[in-house]
Amino acid sequence: MEAVSKNFFLTLSKSAVLNKAAKRWGMGFGASKVVGGQTFEKAIPIIKKLNEQGLCVTVDHLGEFVTSKEEAISRTEECITTVQAISREGLNSQVSVKMTSLGLDIDKELVVKHMKQILTEAKKYNIFVTIDMEDESRCQATLDIFKQLKAEFDNVGTVIQSYLFRSDQDLNILNEFNPNLRLVKGAYKESPEVAFMDKSDVDKNLKHLINKHLLNGNYTAVASHDDEMINYTKQVVREHDIPKDQFEFQMLYGMRSQTQLDLVNEGYKMRVYVPYGDDWYGYFMRRLAERPANVAFVLKGMFKR
Repeated sequence: MEAVSKNFFLTLSKSAVLNKAAKRWGMGFGASKVVGGQTFEKAIPIIKKLNEQGLCVTVDHLGEFVTSKEEAISRTEECITTVQAISREGLNSQVSVKMTSLGLDIDKELVVKHMKQILTEAKKYNIFVTIDMEDESRCQATLDIFKQLKAEFDNVGTVIQSYLFRSDQDLNILNEFNPNLRLVKGAYKESPEVAFMDKSDVDKNLKHLINKHLLNGNYTAVASHDDEMINYTKQVVREHDIPKDQFEFQMLYGMRSQTQLDLVNEGYKMRVYVPYGDDWYGYFMRRLAERPANVAFVLKGMFKR
C-alpha cells in the first residue's frame, strides 16, 4: 500500500495541467503547512521566527515546468531579489535553486549565465547557494554545471541523492572540488535501471555517502528526517572526532519541528528548507509521496486552526 501511495503522488507531481490549476487554487489542501508563502515577503516572518529559535534556513523559490526563456529570466530575477532581501532583512539564510526553473530544459548555457548572475550577487552578501538536484535524467547536466561554476565561485554547492546507483561514483568525481554537498535520499520517481527500489538499500547507501563525504574532510549537510540517519551521523562524527563546523542537519519546513529544536539545543547546526512561491504543487505532491504519515499530517492541518 505504501508503494502504491508513493507512486500515486509522484505521478500526480508530474502533471503540468494540475500544476497550472494549483496556481489558481492558491495555497490549498494543506500546502501552507509546508510552504512558507506565495511570495518571499510572506515568508520573511517565518524565517525570522526560525532564526530566533536558533535555526538556520535555506529558501527556494518553487518553480517547475519552465519552458520559456522569459519565465527563466523572471525566475532568475526573483532569486536575485531574494538574495538582496535576505541581506536587507538580516536573515540567517542561504538560497537553493533548481536548474529547470532557470531554463535547463531550454538551453544549458542560459542556465550557466543565470547562475553566474545569481552567484555574483550572492557573493556580495556572503550568501551560499545550493543547486538542487532533480530527477536522474537531469543529474549529469546539473553536476556538469556545478563543476563549471565551482571553478569560478566558492559560494556554491549541490545535492547527491542516495537512491541513485551513480551517487558513490559522483562523490568520487566531485571530491577534487572539496564540495559542500547536501546528501538526501531522493524524492523523484525513477526507473529500477538507475535507482534502488528497496528502502533499506537507499538507507544503506545514504549512510555510506555520509561517512565517505565526512571522512573526505568535506562540508556535509545531512538532509533527513530519519532518526536512524541523524544518530548515524552523530556516531560517525564522535568516532572520528569531526568538528561540528564541518556538517549540519537539514529538514523541511513544517516537518519534525520539535526534533529540529532538539538538535539546536544539543549544539548542532540545524537548517530548515523553506520553499515559497505559487508554483507549490509539484513540491507538495513529492512531500506527500515520501511518507504516508505526511498525508495524515497535512489532512490534520487542513482542519486544525
